[in-house]
Amino acid sequence: MLICRPDQSPLHILNEKLSADPARVVLRPFHLAWASNVSEPPRAAQLVADVVALDEDQAELELGLIWKDFSERHWQIGKIFDERFAEIAEDLALAVSSVSPVKRRLIGAYFCHEYSYAAAALMNPSVVPHPDQTGLAAQQQRFLMSMRAVGEGHISSVAFREGIIGPGGDFHLWPQSGPAMAAVADDRHHIGPDEAVTVHRQPDSAISNSVLFPVTEAQRNGLEDLRLVRFVHDDGSTEYIGTYTAYSGQAIRSELLRTRDFTSFSLAPLTGRAARHKGMALFPRKIDGRYLMIGRQDGKNITLLTSDTLTCWDEEGSILMRPEFPWEFIQMGNCGSPIECDAGWILLTHGVGAMRKYSLGAALLDRDDPSRVLGRTSCPILAAAESDREGYVPNVVYTCGAMRVGDELFIPFGISDSAIGFAIASIDDLLRHLA
Repeated sequence: MLICRPDQSPLHILNEKLSADPARVVLRPFHLAWASNVSEPPRAAQLVADVVALDEDQAELELGLIWKDFSERHWQIGKIFDERFAEIAEDLALAVSSVSPVKRRLIGAYFCHEYSYAAAALMNPSVVPHPDQTGLAAQQQRFLMSMRAVGEGHISSVAFREGIIGPGGDFHLWPQSGPAMAAVADDRHHIGPDEAVTVHRQPDSAISNSVLFPVTEAQRNGLEDLRLVRFVHDDGSTEYIGTYTAYSGQAIRSELLRTRDFTSFSLAPLTGRAARHKGMALFPRKIDGRYLMIGRQDGKNITLLTSDTLTCWDEEGSILMRPEFPWEFIQMGNCGSPIECDAGWILLTHGVGAMRKYSLGAALLDRDDPSRVLGRTSCPILAAAESDREGYVPNVVYTCGAMRVGDELFIPFGISDSAIGFAIASIDDLLRHLA
């Protein structure tokens, strides 16, 4: 159980909890090189030749067995097999007309596999107002939550969940109806190492059933800890922007996700000296004509970054907050984008203390000059306790972003890198806890 000490915390923990679910699977491309030291093209060409050599009746029998096992577990499975065959045929310069429709689909099946994208963990959520706010009762908001999902090989992807929240933590998650589907890169053959990549979710897949997987070499081992924010541009238009860490298996870099409607997504690397670090979080609007980010440039202190562009962060920034209290002596960091209120900018923070225990805190920044810290919590507002200390990474609570709902904050949070919990806090109560 997660315990907030009543005399020190304004948070109210809600009963809902999301855990890893190995039953949530998607169809993904299977690459033979993953299972062999032999390079991909010769293995792939031989496999295609083996399938083509089957007589038509045997090919139909094999495809029928696959259909029986998997067709009810995935939408449009035939279309996915056909598209995968087209990719293989293009890669191998295969004469499509020489392969029967049955064998084309069977070849596509051999180059796909089921991937349980959240079998190991769901964690580190962020939440923003949903693009669609129609048909709601008074004081309700529809929200969209991103989650870091971890599956086989510790590969991190971005999953989504929609829901509705009202006053006092009255919230409901929309059910995940039907199988999950992976988003698709628009042009997989022309992805440069430092270029933006556009991916789109499948037309028949709801946002809650869509998953964003790594598509570039820099992202190969994961898209980690997306910090989403609803950004308002100078002309009043809105865009959903998220900072995240791309992990290649050897190196990290900060990247930017941009979308207007969660139908298509641009994934682009950030440039500049400040972008070499992880854990950056964007303010939801410009201040004094400049973009602002919260970061941690030295691995310990919270820093304030500024830039004239969204994609290049070349200024090192200035230290905003240093660890002051025992629960944050090892390091501090942000827990998502600052949230604007009448009193200023509420910044949720995390601190790491003895035994590498992570706790959540908060600070208030000046509304016109966010380099001024007006107050901060001297004690954690949330820390793991009892059974919720156990998990893939013990003793951790962490969030990548909260959302304002009227006079309250709605805070989803990761629990020991294994599950997701939810809390609410009155803004007034939270501000009273700032020293």
